[in-house]
Amino acid sequence: MSDIRVPSGEVALSTASVYPERTPDAFELAARLGYDGVEIMVGQDPVSQDVEVLQRLRDHYQIPVLAIHAPCLLVTQRVWGRDPWVKLRRAREAAERLGARTVVVHPPFRWQRDYAKEFEKGLARMRDETDIVFAVENMFPLRARGNEVVPYAPDWNPVDYDFPDVTLDLSHTAVSGSDAMEMATKLGDRLAHLHLADGLGTTNKDEHLVPGRGTQPCAPMLERLAGSGYRGLIVLEINTRRAASRTERIEDLTEALAFARHHFAASSTAS
Repeated sequence: MSDIRVPSGEVALSTASVYPERTPDAFELAARLGYDGVEIMVGQDPVSQDVEVLQRLRDHYQIPVLAIHAPCLLVTQRVWGRDPWVKLRRAREAAERLGARTVVVHPPFRWQRDYAKEFEKGLARMRDETDIVFAVENMFPLRARGNEVVPYAPDWNPVDYDFPDVTLDLSHTAVSGSDAMEMATKLGDRLAHLHLADGLGTTNKDEHLVPGRGTQPCAPMLERLAGSGYRGLIVLEINTRRAASRTERIEDLTEALAFARHHFAASSTAS
């Protein structure tokens, strides 16, 4: 007799996935399409920075905020101030107020020397102050004329460092040429958060394709995590900015969710 077990992991929509639409549109689409919640990409959109407005959107659409992505990008250097520790504290406070359980954070840029020097110890101190999980995301090096430049410190790859919680991004593994399954093996229980997207491995291009449209092991990764009892979040962080219409964007978001639901399942045979 076949016993089908469906894991309890939640599938969320990153608000970045609806760009150039805005944060409120992400809540609306997540509710309409059947996502379990959203991850807020704190960015240039003022709504993404305003916890009270986010609370109202959460309550109106009955869609929980499951994660906060701190403003770590080059284009968000001035969002929530210039001090990276202030940014992380505000991200933690937002997560606590909104009921999210995870803050996604990138490794420091090399020119943020003081921040980079204290990054591991500082995150450890912050973890002692809250139940919020700080999940450090894998990034990628840049390549030009045969040379490799790493703009992050201590490294673009958090796997071999002493971070208890890590975000694995499958578009970033495409850019870096990494073996995503090997990274997951090395991380073990430290893999706390998955950014599900695809990529073709184009040099220096972070594609964030719909899962299944690139070269990354999106399906095997989901199936592996399901079989191992993964209880972290699965966040669809895809690029739909080139969608020709809203209908096409919705089709991409629907396809991505269906892919995640289909492959994040485990079966066992019981006699």
